[in-house]
Order: sequence, then structure tokens, then C-alpha cells
Amino acid sequence: MLKAGARAPEFVLPNDEGGETSLTDLLKHGPLILYFYPADFTPGCTKEACSIRDVHDDIRAVGLQVAGISPQDVDSHQRFRAEHDLPFVLLSDEDKDVIRMYGVDGPFGVGVRRATFLVNQDRTIRDAVMADVRIGRHQEFIEKAVILRETAGKRA
Repeated sequence: MLKAGARAPEFVLPNDEGGETSLTDLLKHGPLILYFYPADFTPGCTKEACSIRDVHDDIRAVGLQVAGISPQDVDSHQRFRAEHDLPFVLLSDEDKDVIRMYGVDGPFGVGVRRATFLVNQDRTIRDAVMADVRIGRHQEFIEKAVILRETAGKRA
């Protein structure tokens, strides 16, 4: 997994709206919470996505962006996003190229590790967390990022 201080690799992936999204696109309006998850509609991934949805207003209020990446296709992401009213983009990495670039491929190439990165606008990874089953660690990571931005006077 890429560590804090590393440069986040550029990518272009299909998004759940039928277009393509690059890392550069995501960083245009502020730092990014980039999270990788195993699969749409699984209990853990649904819990994680909904926990991000529930604090999305706070995330946006401090100028952070959010994007999720998993290997499901665009149709799956569209259904997942609609069913759970997710206000952030989901990106499809069916070949797992980006998943491998960020070092979050599962053991022996099976599955995807649950990881969350905070990426600055200059593409530097500010912080990262990996926790496959402890989804609360990802929620705490995001809440910490919001608080740090607030205390730095970044609330819009």
C-alpha cells in the first residue's frame, strides 16, 4: 500500500455516470478522500459507503472531495449509488490496474483490500489507512481529516 508522502499515481477510470474521471479531475476542487473497497452491495462495503454518505456534508464543507474505487462494472456502481443515495462518484477498475498501482490488491491477486487515502491537490498522499474488516477505522480516518481541515480554518 502506498504510504504517506508518496505521490498518488494518475489514473483515468470509467465513472458511474457513464463518463471517465481522472485523479486530476478529482483534485481540481480540493484534496481527495480516495477509498478502495472490495464490492458493491456487500454488507461491509454498504456500511462503509453509507457512513461516508452520512458525513458527506461535513466532508464537502471543509473542501474535501470523495471517490470510491472497486472492480465492479459501471452498471453495478450505478445501481449501488442509486440504491444507497451516495453523493460521491464511484469508479470502475475492472482490470484492477489502479488497485495494483495503489498497492491494495488482495492476497494472491484475489479481491481488494479496504483502504482509504487522503490525497493533497499536489498528488501527495497525506495519510492512509488499511483495515479490511474494521470499517470503523476508515470512518475515524475520515472524521480526523475533516477535523484537521476545520482546525486549519478550511470550513467553507
